[in-house]
Amino acid sequence: MLSVERLREEVEAGRIDTVLLAVTDMQGRLQGKRLAARYFLEEVLGHAAEGCNYLLAVDVDMNTVGGYAMSSWDRGYGDFVMRPDVATLRRIPWHEGTALLLADLVWEDGADVVASPRQILRRQLARLAERGWDAYVGTELEFCVYDTSYEDAWKSGYRDLTPTNLYNVDYSLIGTARIEPLLRRIRLGMEGAGLYVESAKGECNLGQHEIAFRYTDALTTCDNHVIYKTGSKEMAAQEGRSITFMAKPNQREGNSCHIHISMRSKDGDLVMAGDGPHGLSKVGEHFIAGQLAAMRELTLFYAPNINSYKRYVRGSFAPTAVKWGVDNRTCSLRLVGHGPSLRIENRVPGGDVNPYLAVSALVAAGLYGIEHELPLEEAFTANAYESDAATVPSTLRDALDLFTGSDIAEAAFGKDVVEHYANYARVELAAYDAAVTDWELYRGFERL
Repeated sequence: MLSVERLREEVEAGRIDTVLLAVTDMQGRLQGKRLAARYFLEEVLGHAAEGCNYLLAVDVDMNTVGGYAMSSWDRGYGDFVMRPDVATLRRIPWHEGTALLLADLVWEDGADVVASPRQILRRQLARLAERGWDAYVGTELEFCVYDTSYEDAWKSGYRDLTPTNLYNVDYSLIGTARIEPLLRRIRLGMEGAGLYVESAKGECNLGQHEIAFRYTDALTTCDNHVIYKTGSKEMAAQEGRSITFMAKPNQREGNSCHIHISMRSKDGDLVMAGDGPHGLSKVGEHFIAGQLAAMRELTLFYAPNINSYKRYVRGSFAPTAVKWGVDNRTCSLRLVGHGPSLRIENRVPGGDVNPYLAVSALVAAGLYGIEHELPLEEAFTANAYESDAATVPSTLRDALDLFTGSDIAEAAFGKDVVEHYANYARVELAAYDAAVTDWELYRGFERL
């Protein structure tokens, strides 16, 4: 990490010449500008920068689409202000002479851009702060690596890609050794960017791996998440390879993003841990009960894309049942750890998740349970795939209906945010419904 003073020294010495100013869009991607370092220090640091407000009102292809109240042709597609958060300033080792920092989005009058993912999370964390609590979060991103460049993958229509491993390498040291130069480069790059790396391991899908990072406060974890996701793709591309975080890139196991969350008081006291069953406090019980109660209604923030829902397959380690259990990987929610390490793991999100939105949903659901003192059902001890429990929505359309009809979502995020992200889902559904897929061609070109 860099202080502003250290950045000035590095710029004067000629060791840093470029500063990336970035925001996170609805899709969880970093968008922004490459600024000359001197210009950043002399102008942007004190006065901010501007960006077109369509950055929070486009589809994944960056096409302008209708239905967004904050940004449209009728409103002229004006600017919002990208206000640098100097606490996020850091080196980016995989780009020569480069530093990066994230920005919060505000309007010209200083009001928050309420649909900005980082601002949505800030508001939920402020609700926790009113109770004297902080949320601590860790995200576990899985990805698949291919010995095919992004450009060649695009040109081939994403057919016949070559995975870096040709068989299941879950926990295999031989399997990770095959790709260790890239994994090591990513790990060291992230250390150089201020992240605390824990480990790397193989996973089940072909060429699938996971790099784990130490938990920290919720906002920092989400900031680190988007920097890591962007940086790992950039490093893979520099080596002629490609990485995908798609929730379900093929018929095998999908890419998950398990999210761990716990809470502490401002004095560092444990909030969720106590002397109740399974080491939970009453607050901890209510927090988990809130997760269960709000799970289906808030799934849109855990699974934001069409492809997200292809991951929910029985017996695949991706959850289907809205259940919680103690160290039970068949449940949507898994309680793990003891005492200071006690935490709940939400296994619903995939690798395509926007972390700010998912963590916002976790906090909002937990607060709903706490505010209503919801009782916690017994921990599930069997195979949740075979239970008669309610299930997570099976399609984006189902999740959209639940989200737009949710009093929990409206109370936590406000009507403007609910409608903004509902429109995001409607745009994706319309595009999907209009597409003619390979499956349809193979199924019907000759035979129908």
